[in-house]
Amino acid sequence: MLRVLGMLFAAGSVVACAVAVAVGYLIWDVSRTLPDYTQLAQYEPPEMSRVHAADGSLLAEYAKERRLFVPINTIPKILVEAFISAEDKNFYNHTGLDYGALTRAAVQDVYTLARGGNRRLIGASTITQQVAKNFLLSSDRTIQRKLKEALLARRIEWTFSKDKILELYLNEIFLGAGSYGVAAAALNYFGKSLTDLDVAECAYLAALPKAPNNYNPIRHHKRAVERRDWVLDRMLENGYITQEQHDAAMAEPLKATTRAFGSHLFAAESFTEEVRREVRQIYGDKKLYAGGLSIRTTLDPKLQLLARQALTTGLIKFDRAKGWRGPIKRIDIAGDWGTALRAIKMPDDLQPWRLAVVLEAGDENATIGLTPKRRRGAKTEPPRETGIIPLALMQWARKALPHFRHGPKVKKVSDVLQPGDVVYVAPSSTAGEYHLVQIPEIEGALIAMDPNTGRVLAMTGGFSYGVSQFNRAIQAMRQPGSSIKPFVYAAALDDNYTPASVVLDAPLEIKLKNGKVWKPKNYSNKFYGPSTLRRGIELSRNVMTVRLASDMGIDKVAAMTQRLGVYDHMPHELAMALGAGETSLIKMVAGYSMIANGGRKIDVSLIDRIQDRYGKTIYRHDKRECIGCNAKEWHDQPEPEFIDNRPQVMNTYTAYQITSMLEGVVQEGTGRALKVVGKPVAGKTGTTNEERDAWFIGFAPDLCVGVYIGYDTPRSMGRLATGGHLAAPIVAQFMKAALAGKPATPFRVPPGIQLIPIDGATGQRVAYGAKDMILEAFKPGDEPPSDTKVIGTGQIPVGGDTAVFEGALTTGTGGLY
Repeated sequence: MLRVLGMLFAAGSVVACAVAVAVGYLIWDVSRTLPDYTQLAQYEPPEMSRVHAADGSLLAEYAKERRLFVPINTIPKILVEAFISAEDKNFYNHTGLDYGALTRAAVQDVYTLARGGNRRLIGASTITQQVAKNFLLSSDRTIQRKLKEALLARRIEWTFSKDKILELYLNEIFLGAGSYGVAAAALNYFGKSLTDLDVAECAYLAALPKAPNNYNPIRHHKRAVERRDWVLDRMLENGYITQEQHDAAMAEPLKATTRAFGSHLFAAESFTEEVRREVRQIYGDKKLYAGGLSIRTTLDPKLQLLARQALTTGLIKFDRAKGWRGPIKRIDIAGDWGTALRAIKMPDDLQPWRLAVVLEAGDENATIGLTPKRRRGAKTEPPRETGIIPLALMQWARKALPHFRHGPKVKKVSDVLQPGDVVYVAPSSTAGEYHLVQIPEIEGALIAMDPNTGRVLAMTGGFSYGVSQFNRAIQAMRQPGSSIKPFVYAAALDDNYTPASVVLDAPLEIKLKNGKVWKPKNYSNKFYGPSTLRRGIELSRNVMTVRLASDMGIDKVAAMTQRLGVYDHMPHELAMALGAGETSLIKMVAGYSMIANGGRKIDVSLIDRIQDRYGKTIYRHDKRECIGCNAKEWHDQPEPEFIDNRPQVMNTYTAYQITSMLEGVVQEGTGRALKVVGKPVAGKTGTTNEERDAWFIGFAPDLCVGVYIGYDTPRSMGRLATGGHLAAPIVAQFMKAALAGKPATPFRVPPGIQLIPIDGATGQRVAYGAKDMILEAFKPGDEPPSDTKVIGTGQIPVGGDTAVFEGALTTGTGGLY
């Protein structure tokens, strides 16, 4: 018996040694292919980039993995305890592997296999093992991968502290709803920062790593609550919360919503998209979507809403005057009209507009059914909501006919609507009543800019970003019409003309190189004889402008527009003096801003600053130097001053003279709509051939605003659809609201400017208080003429650069009113 026992022992020892050698070889072989775990020390997880308005409010988020990295010392202790209770209760006691849990899992797995069940085998992975798998390995369910995971877990524990391991885990783990890491999950599920989470919310987040989609709070609410409560039980069992905290958290309803990507500020989609394009162009996709950038923009949310309101109000008013174009669709109302109506997509940014279907159309009212509001996770259909459109709120809807004509007046509701018509409606001030509305065909854009810095404070690229993502403020290239004239007159003032210079306004014929004759004319088809430059720009005289450009040379106008960035390369053709060349709204507003700020060059910017994931500034729009700003101590030295080293692109005196003349446009000329602002404002209208484009660009000392209106496919907007009638009121509405409550700051007069009383018609000096007197601004050394010399009475040469222009630029008058 002893001999047999000895043989068995020897055989067992040989087998054990063989197994040990085999296991050792396997471990050695696997160890050779282990990834470098030390890279975790320099690991930079993909982080979400966030775009903020100037006041810090969130505009948008961009990410492939929605993550906000937070250091372990900023993660609340209760949240850490919740995850430990749910995932690895012995985390602080083991060395990477929890042998007790492994044993229990092995027994359970053997039992499962013996019974032949289909249940998934459990692995008892610790948090450290999960870090090894998530960062360094795949998710393959193989013995080799589990062995690698175990070996890496031990090595990670030898190299990193427990807190560092937790930091990696809590920032990397996927928690559903596109959320990677606890900070992003807290924001996306509860709209809170980590420090604002309560016990129940911490427990819910800790319930998610096992299967985030199975515990979605909307689709699987009951299952999510059960899993949260299980975590709360574990937290109580482990002593992390008291019985009272446990009971209160268990009784708390799970109220979670998922946040959407994209723009988070209503009406700022065009602006946000332009910022995204710019950052992507500078840094590329990887930095934008995974670099954790913090992008502080120039946008003023209050002004942005005012811009959207002013532009849409103007577009709707104009479109209504053109008439009703009919319903957007028809559906069968015999069945469940709510389901059919909800299937029709509506742009999100049209709120508070809603889609509605006409259920009954009588004489005085139309009964409408409104699109049912979606209730996520609800098992039953929401109740059907109805309302009425009174006749009084649709009398504008006369049928639109060709050639700007209208159908008969609306006398009853059935003249406009029929049952089954799908239309847009907007709530009125009376509950249950709605306005009949339609999406305008006309489009436009508005930009508000700080003229001193070039910072874009508000930008609306069209009526609705949901309808069209084309940004007309930046991407649309249109003829500016007479809004180009301030640059023509500025070039003249730089060329020794004065605001009192007199130019002839009389019929003019110019023979073109191709043999045709161009006859520029004024919008009124009248001519007014000799007039000063001031009156010429106030009343937007076209023929005067052509004579002036010819007299000084169109090359000087080209140089001025190119210095101010209105055109990159302006053709040397006289029609360009009337705005016949195409440019963009943002370039025009920037050009006017340089007039407003005294002629200093500005770089237009939508971005103030960009910081990387560590808070280091990697981009800054303001390039001014600040001498003394970095002083470590104060020793009675003067306050730091910014050095403005921007180039002077327009003479300071010229800039003020043009500003003064453009104030006259508002007070006495084509921009009278701006008088309602009630503060010093300057500006200029612009209208092109056949009223295809309408412009107004106006500015106060610290705000420049431009509006362009027109059809995307250019066509006539109809008689009187001019810059003064269409675009100027929109600018007026915006500026009145934007400047409300601010002092009426006058334009800054540069030292040396002389204000001399002159006759508005002749330009000669008169006594102060005389009839038709104008207090005109003259540069140092200039003064009114003693006698009137009329410019433009000679022959305009043909050939060269002065009067030869061809192609589309020869059509009509170029710029108009």
